[in-house]
Amino acid sequence: MNKVAVIGLGNIATRHRRNLKLMFPNAMLLAMSASGRVPSEEVSDCDGVVSNIEELIAQQVELVIVASPAPYHATHAIPLIEAGIPTLIEKPVTTSSSDVDLLQQALERYNTPVAIGYCLRYLPSAQIMQRLLTENKIGKVYNAFIQIGQYLPDWRPSKHYRDSVSANPDLGGGALFELSHELDYCQWLLGELNVEHVLLRSTEELDLAVEDIADITATTQSGTVAHIHLDFIQRKAYRACSIVGSKGRLDWDLIKNRVVFSSVAGEELIYNGPEWDKNKMYLNMLHDFVEKIENRVHCCVSLDEAKQTVLLVEKIKHYEKN
Repeated sequence: MNKVAVIGLGNIATRHRRNLKLMFPNAMLLAMSASGRVPSEEVSDCDGVVSNIEELIAQQVELVIVASPAPYHATHAIPLIEAGIPTLIEKPVTTSSSDVDLLQQALERYNTPVAIGYCLRYLPSAQIMQRLLTENKIGKVYNAFIQIGQYLPDWRPSKHYRDSVSANPDLGGGALFELSHELDYCQWLLGELNVEHVLLRSTEELDLAVEDIADITATTQSGTVAHIHLDFIQRKAYRACSIVGSKGRLDWDLIKNRVVFSSVAGEELIYNGPEWDKNKMYLNMLHDFVEKIENRVHCCVSLDEAKQTVLLVEKIKHYEKN
């Protein structure tokens, strides 16, 4: 790669610029703000700043990561897709299924390499869970219990939490979109979800205009019942998944990167990963996208898969309103 770019100047964009520099140390890296403004402050890991998509296309960049707020993803990605520039879009792919439709139309016409940044699938314990379920380790799956909680003010210490994308309804904020990794991996592991019950709350703890707690009960076509809890309020970060089947239970600790199998024979530690640098997920995702660009075997998250998460959020919000 000789020229690469990242759209967006937030925390996740900073991570992506740093990782692109690690992967392609001799490449020119261009940055662009989501709004197109030219920042007065220095942009880290960057060789130049452009103000619009047309400049990126004119520079003949070979890979772009779209890390702007989710409502802008389609606007930023579609011209790149039309120009044939491989594009990795941060999660969630968009905040509306109509925007995903526009992306799909562009992709069908131009066949440009595109992937969506659900990096959690690159966590080693996630891949262990997927393999065990594929191998029918716990038999028929009856229930799943998925939980994530982390205190929003701790996410970005340099910025007041009410000024963040996570708190802004116009920028795709709220627990459903910001914590959509759980919705993505649930459907990746278990299949498409049908929403049965929803409770969304905006508590007095954070006083937000978006939901800071979401509780969802859903079912799969095979009859699995999934209970999903997402929140912005837990002071100590918690992230776990338990899946119950006819032959036993899998307990997955995403923070400790550990998987335990429990059955009548007792507990078996299936995987206990070494101390894990979470940045490896992002690097592995980026390496995988390069494999896709070069037409090699890959496991990138497709636009169609990411659309299922957007559709699920829309179903959840529609259920809540009704």
